[in-house]
Amino acid sequence: MAERFKNTVSDKLGEECGVFGMYDFDDGDVASSIYYGLLALQHRGQESCGIAVSETYGPKGKVQAHKDMGLVNEAFDHDRIESLKGNIGVGHVRYSTAGSSTRENAQPLVLNYVKGTLGMAHNGNLINAVELREELAYTGAIFQTTIDSEVIAYYIARQRLVSNTVEEAVGRAMDKIKGAYALVVMSPRKLIGARDPFGFKPLCIGKRDNCYVLASESCALDTIGAEFIRDVLPGEVVTISPEFGIKSDTSRCIDHNKHGHCIFEYIYFSRPDSIIDEVSVYNARIKAGRFLAMDSPVDADLVVGVPESGNVAALGYSMESGIPYGQAFVKNGYIGRTFIKPGQKSRESSVQVKLNPLREAVKGKRVIMIDDSIVRGTTSDRIINMLREAGAKEVHMRVSSPPFLWPCYFGIDVPAREQLIAYNHSVEDIRKIIGADSLGYLQLNRLPELVDDKFKICTGCFTGKYPLDPPEEDIRGEFEE
Repeated sequence: MAERFKNTVSDKLGEECGVFGMYDFDDGDVASSIYYGLLALQHRGQESCGIAVSETYGPKGKVQAHKDMGLVNEAFDHDRIESLKGNIGVGHVRYSTAGSSTRENAQPLVLNYVKGTLGMAHNGNLINAVELREELAYTGAIFQTTIDSEVIAYYIARQRLVSNTVEEAVGRAMDKIKGAYALVVMSPRKLIGARDPFGFKPLCIGKRDNCYVLASESCALDTIGAEFIRDVLPGEVVTISPEFGIKSDTSRCIDHNKHGHCIFEYIYFSRPDSIIDEVSVYNARIKAGRFLAMDSPVDADLVVGVPESGNVAALGYSMESGIPYGQAFVKNGYIGRTFIKPGQKSRESSVQVKLNPLREAVKGKRVIMIDDSIVRGTTSDRIINMLREAGAKEVHMRVSSPPFLWPCYFGIDVPAREQLIAYNHSVEDIRKIIGADSLGYLQLNRLPELVDDKFKICTGCFTGKYPLDPPEEDIRGEFEE
């Protein structure tokens, strides 16, 4: 049933998506600000994107939306943004772990139902989506997509029929769904944010003048000149309206010792200029590099990072070790996940299309190369080989996460165990496979220190111990039609 690990362009992990919502109490159009917010979240999803807006002061339930494949600046131009009139809206960027990479599966989802309209953007992955989808199908639901986000939207719409408010319906839907989610929901008169009780996915609140904003990361608030107010708490439902400002429902919050914040937000996914749950992503990566230098030292001439997520950890390694930090790669920043890969008979490497080594920087030197993870190892060996061909005398690899041993069911594109290079290989085996002179991983006990022990983190992909029981069957991927 599941379509396993779709990211064939590189050996990098994939995040499911980024969400953004905005409500202007002064009735100004929000589409342009949502566009720039999505640009700031582009790193979280590069397969598809969309914006849906509505006028809270106009005809109730009239929603204008546009979504398409590709990057934000490819899907939207000036005229398209100008045509989206509304003072409340939601936006989304997507990288698919559940469902095919098609326009139909792009978000936000817009539903028309008895109570009006509903616009929703979702980041995360449900572990009980198959059962809920079957339950809905046997009561007459007709699905337009193959994504679990549509299941959430249907349950919110159904619960709205028996609820006094839309936020109550969102809460009741949360009682049904299990897994990881950060939701931004647009009703005709309210903007609602919700976060799963374990805190897997981030969501924060901002304000600019008389506009309120919900976003996956604080960097998106900075981009549009909004002030960070606070993070949405795990399990919290926040309702934004002119009548009440920010209204909070924390009745579904659980004990913080049961939380499971995704540590990869700090190691890889989030932008380094974001602050998530009061922890700086930049500082967490600096610490990861310092810990690698403490625990896996090696004599070398230069420390470099694999762009972009390895750069800050490499700087931390340099700070701790005293070995100079430098740049070894030039990255082509204009390539998304959807670029046309070279054919099998072509000489071009999909890795080298994205990265090219600086020969003058590495020639004759012993290089320490920092990357955020090794999944299959297929990219690491190519990058190491590129450095050797550029003249590096030695290449020592350090990884700012522990070895992947288990899949993730909560929105990270970690493949099945048999595809993980660390599952049936020792560190020495992996070193030989990727061709490094030495190899060191971040130690597991260092992970809580990255976030200053401020909250519980999920280490399931390293330990097989998840904050809640995973499904017995690996159901990640596309639903059968």
